[in-house]
Amino acid sequence: MIKAIYFDLFFTLIVPAYEKTNNEYDILNLSVSEWEQYAENDILYHERALGFVKTEIEIIDKIISLMPFEVSVVQKEQVLSAREQRMKNALKMISKEVLDTLQKLKLKDIRLGLISNADCIDCKYWNQSPLFRYFDDSIFSCNVGLLKPDRQIYELAMQHLNVSPEQCLFVGDGGSNELCGAKTAGMGTVFSEMLEKKNTEQRKSIVKYADYHIKHINELFNYL
Repeated sequence: MIKAIYFDLFFTLIVPAYEKTNNEYDILNLSVSEWEQYAENDILYHERALGFVKTEIEIIDKIISLMPFEVSVVQKEQVLSAREQRMKNALKMISKEVLDTLQKLKLKDIRLGLISNADCIDCKYWNQSPLFRYFDDSIFSCNVGLLKPDRQIYELAMQHLNVSPEQCLFVGDGGSNELCGAKTAGMGTVFSEMLEKKNTEQRKSIVKYADYHIKHINELFNYL
């Protein structure tokens, strides 16, 4: 019997989409791909997602330090503001289907947990999100020094809700090899493509770790 469902955050419950204007890359006169080449640098990402980078402005400083041109203090502040606003918007603009499904799961007395690889900007506005009230526990990697797919982060989440692996499902889009990590920890796994469709190669590598594959979050009720 399923007693707890754990969700990934990004591309499972929310999408941190860029706005039409005034994004981080606009301020620096970069393309999206140029910006993400710096912003998604693996070494910097792991530093901030593990909590080694403690402040919001330090995250921006480290990204900009990789760029081969000068960036003013004012631009750095504008980039930080744009990034924070983008994350805040993503956490506030939740699809009705997601909220309805979480509400129905709570009515079934299923406990809900969040396990997210995130830095201090990513989770800054979590408690202002409509999602917040549905979750019994939320684990952000930057607060615990653990990253998916490390089985320890899933085990910590289960300890927080006092459930065993066979009583749990983990739902995610498959990023960061998260379904493999959840399966290693003994959880049931659900691959969700509701918010982001994967290409054929990505889908093939993810689905082998999934017990279930859904295209809409409300399909979860078929597996409880």
